[in-house]
Amino acid sequence: MSSETSSTPNGGESVPTSKPDRLYKVAFDLPDETADWAHASSERLWTGKTSVQMEVEIRNTPFYVKGIAFGDIVRVRADHERRELVFEQFVSEAGHSTVRIIIKDDDARAALDAKLRSFECSWEIDSTGYLWAIDVPPHVDYASMRAALLRVADEGKIGIEEGALARAHRDGLGLPDSAR
Repeated sequence: MSSETSSTPNGGESVPTSKPDRLYKVAFDLPDETADWAHASSERLWTGKTSVQMEVEIRNTPFYVKGIAFGDIVRVRADHERRELVFEQFVSEAGHSTVRIIIKDDDARAALDAKLRSFECSWEIDSTGYLWAIDVPPHVDYASMRAALLRVADEGKIGIEEGALARAHRDGLGLPDSAR
Protein backbone atom coordinates (compact mmCIF):
# COMPACT_ATOMS: atom_id res chain seq x y z
CA MET A 1 0.00 0.00 0.00
CA SER A 2 1.45 3.35 -0.91
CA SER A 3 1.08 6.34 1.31
CA GLU A 4 0.83 10.11 0.86
CA THR A 5 0.12 13.00 3.17
CA SER A 6 -2.94 15.21 3.36
CA SER A 7 -3.80 18.34 5.33
CA THR A 8 -6.39 18.13 8.06
CA PRO A 9 -9.62 20.12 7.51
CA ASN A 10 -8.65 22.68 10.15
CA GLY A 11 -5.28 23.33 8.50
CA GLY A 12 -3.37 21.39 11.15
CA GLU A 13 -0.51 18.96 10.62
CA SER A 14 -0.37 16.67 7.64
CA VAL A 15 -1.44 13.12 8.33
CA PRO A 16 -0.63 10.04 6.25
CA THR A 17 -3.43 8.74 4.05
CA SER A 18 -3.53 5.55 2.05
CA LYS A 19 -4.27 5.10 -1.61
CA PRO A 20 -6.56 2.20 -2.37
CA ASP A 21 -4.80 -1.02 -3.28
CA ARG A 22 -4.85 -2.06 -6.90
CA LEU A 23 -7.04 -5.13 -7.28
CA TYR A 24 -6.56 -8.03 -9.69
CA LYS A 25 -9.02 -10.64 -10.94
CA VAL A 26 -8.06 -14.29 -10.46
CA ALA A 27 -9.85 -17.14 -12.24
CA PHE A 28 -11.00 -20.10 -10.15
CA ASP A 29 -11.91 -23.03 -12.40
CA LEU A 30 -15.16 -24.66 -11.32
CA PRO A 31 -15.84 -28.39 -11.14
CA ASP A 32 -18.14 -29.64 -13.90
CA GLU A 33 -21.28 -29.95 -11.73
CA THR A 34 -20.86 -26.38 -10.44
CA ALA A 35 -19.94 -25.05 -13.89
CA ASP A 36 -23.14 -26.55 -15.34
CA TRP A 37 -25.27 -24.89 -12.67
CA ALA A 38 -23.38 -21.56 -12.87
CA HIS A 39 -23.29 -21.58 -16.68
CA ALA A 40 -19.59 -20.69 -16.45
CA SER A 41 -16.37 -22.70 -16.40
CA SER A 42 -14.70 -20.38 -13.88
CA GLU A 43 -15.45 -17.64 -11.38
CA ARG A 44 -13.23 -14.57 -11.21
CA LEU A 45 -12.60 -13.06 -7.79
CA TRP A 46 -11.02 -9.75 -6.88
CA THR A 47 -7.69 -10.05 -5.08
CA GLY A 48 -5.02 -7.77 -3.67
CA LYS A 49 -1.27 -8.23 -3.54
CA THR A 50 0.51 -9.59 -0.48
CA SER A 51 4.21 -9.39 0.38
CA VAL A 52 4.76 -12.86 -1.13
CA GLN A 53 5.11 -13.11 -4.90
CA MET A 54 2.21 -14.97 -6.57
CA GLU A 55 0.19 -15.04 -3.34
CA VAL A 56 -2.88 -12.81 -3.16
CA GLU A 57 -5.63 -11.94 -0.68
CA ILE A 58 -9.25 -12.56 -1.65
CA ARG A 59 -11.20 -9.28 -1.63
CA ASN A 60 -14.76 -10.38 -2.34
CA THR A 61 -17.09 -13.25 -1.50
CA PRO A 62 -17.43 -16.07 -4.05
CA PHE A 63 -20.78 -17.13 -5.45
CA TYR A 64 -19.61 -20.56 -6.64
CA VAL A 65 -16.04 -21.37 -5.51
CA LYS A 66 -15.94 -23.66 -2.49
CA GLY A 67 -13.37 -23.52 0.32
CA ILE A 68 -12.53 -19.82 -0.20
CA ALA A 69 -13.66 -16.81 1.85
CA PHE A 70 -12.99 -13.08 2.05
CA GLY A 71 -9.44 -12.31 3.21
CA ASP A 72 -8.04 -15.80 2.54
CA ILE A 73 -4.59 -16.03 0.99
CA VAL A 74 -4.17 -18.12 -2.15
CA ARG A 75 -1.32 -18.90 -4.53
CA VAL A 76 -1.87 -18.08 -8.19
CA ARG A 77 -0.06 -18.73 -11.44
CA ALA A 78 0.04 -16.85 -14.69
CA ASP A 79 -1.73 -18.74 -17.46
CA HIS A 80 -0.21 -17.20 -20.56
CA GLU A 81 -2.52 -19.05 -22.92
CA ARG A 82 -5.62 -17.72 -21.15
CA ARG A 83 -3.91 -14.38 -20.44
CA GLU A 84 -5.02 -14.30 -16.81
CA LEU A 85 -4.02 -15.23 -13.29
CA VAL A 86 -5.42 -18.60 -12.21
CA PHE A 87 -5.90 -20.08 -8.73
CA GLU A 88 -3.29 -22.70 -7.92
CA GLN A 89 -3.44 -23.46 -4.17
CA PHE A 90 -5.08 -22.39 -0.91
CA VAL A 91 -2.47 -20.94 1.49
CA SER A 92 -4.22 -19.68 4.65
CA GLU A 93 -7.57 -18.59 6.00
CA ALA A 94 -8.38 -15.16 7.35
CA GLY A 95 -11.12 -16.31 9.74
CA HIS A 96 -14.05 -15.32 7.52
CA SER A 97 -16.64 -17.81 6.29
CA THR A 98 -18.65 -17.87 3.06
CA VAL A 99 -22.35 -18.75 3.16
CA ARG A 100 -24.57 -18.74 0.10
CA ILE A 101 -28.31 -18.25 0.14
CA ILE A 102 -30.78 -18.96 -2.64
CA ILE A 103 -33.99 -16.97 -2.28
CA LYS A 104 -37.01 -19.24 -2.81
CA ASP A 105 -39.65 -16.80 -1.56
CA ASP A 106 -39.39 -13.11 -2.47
CA ASP A 107 -41.02 -12.20 0.84
CA ALA A 108 -37.89 -13.48 2.66
CA ARG A 109 -35.62 -10.72 1.30
CA ALA A 110 -36.36 -7.95 3.81
CA ALA A 111 -36.18 -10.28 6.82
CA LEU A 112 -32.96 -11.86 5.52
CA ASP A 113 -31.44 -8.41 4.93
CA ALA A 114 -32.29 -7.37 8.52
CA LYS A 115 -31.00 -10.66 9.95
CA LEU A 116 -27.65 -10.38 8.13
CA ARG A 117 -27.26 -6.75 9.21
CA SER A 118 -27.90 -7.75 12.84
CA PHE A 119 -24.98 -10.20 12.58
CA GLU A 120 -22.80 -7.49 10.95
CA CYS A 121 -22.32 -9.49 7.76
CA SER A 122 -21.83 -8.10 4.27
CA TRP A 123 -23.02 -9.76 1.09
CA GLU A 124 -23.18 -9.60 -2.66
CA ILE A 125 -26.22 -10.43 -4.77
CA ASP A 126 -25.92 -11.93 -8.25
CA SER A 127 -27.58 -10.40 -11.31
CA THR A 128 -30.71 -12.54 -10.90
CA GLY A 129 -31.25 -11.27 -7.35
CA TYR A 130 -31.76 -14.81 -6.06
CA LEU A 131 -28.22 -15.91 -5.16
CA TRP A 132 -26.59 -14.13 -2.22
CA ALA A 133 -22.90 -14.62 -1.29
CA ILE A 134 -22.49 -13.74 2.38
CA ASP A 135 -19.24 -12.86 4.15
CA VAL A 136 -19.35 -13.95 7.80
CA PRO A 137 -16.60 -12.05 9.68
CA PRO A 138 -14.51 -13.79 12.37
CA HIS A 139 -16.27 -12.07 15.31
CA VAL A 140 -19.73 -13.36 14.35
CA ASP A 141 -21.34 -16.03 16.55
CA TYR A 142 -21.88 -18.31 13.58
CA ALA A 143 -23.76 -20.97 15.56
CA SER A 144 -26.49 -18.40 16.36
CA MET A 145 -26.50 -17.03 12.83
CA ARG A 146 -26.71 -20.51 11.34
CA ALA A 147 -29.62 -21.45 13.62
CA ALA A 148 -31.49 -18.29 12.54
CA LEU A 149 -30.88 -19.03 8.84
CA LEU A 150 -31.90 -22.68 9.24
CA ARG A 151 -35.23 -21.58 10.73
CA VAL A 152 -35.92 -19.58 7.55
CA ALA A 153 -34.73 -22.50 5.40
CA ASP A 154 -37.05 -24.88 7.30
CA GLU A 155 -39.95 -22.61 6.27
CA GLY A 156 -38.92 -23.23 2.63
CA LYS A 157 -38.08 -19.57 2.01
CA ILE A 158 -34.34 -19.96 1.36
CA GLY A 159 -31.74 -22.56 0.55
CA ILE A 160 -28.34 -22.47 2.29
CA GLU A 161 -24.87 -23.64 1.30
CA GLU A 162 -21.80 -23.23 3.49
CA GLY A 163 -19.12 -22.54 0.88
CA ALA A 164 -16.23 -22.15 3.35
CA LEU A 165 -16.22 -22.31 7.13
CA ALA A 166 -13.36 -20.75 9.10
CA ARG A 167 -11.78 -22.73 11.93
CA ALA A 168 -13.43 -20.66 14.70
CA HIS A 169 -16.86 -21.02 13.08
CA ARG A 170 -16.35 -24.79 12.64
CA ASP A 171 -15.21 -25.08 16.25
CA GLY A 172 -18.33 -23.19 17.39
CA LEU A 173 -20.41 -25.84 15.62
CA GLY A 174 -18.28 -28.76 16.79
CA LEU A 175 -17.31 -29.63 13.20
CA PRO A 176 -14.00 -31.26 12.21
CA ASP A 177 -11.27 -29.39 10.30
CA SER A 178 -12.18 -31.34 7.16
CA ALA A 179 -15.43 -29.34 7.03
CA ARG A 180 -13.79 -26.19 5.60
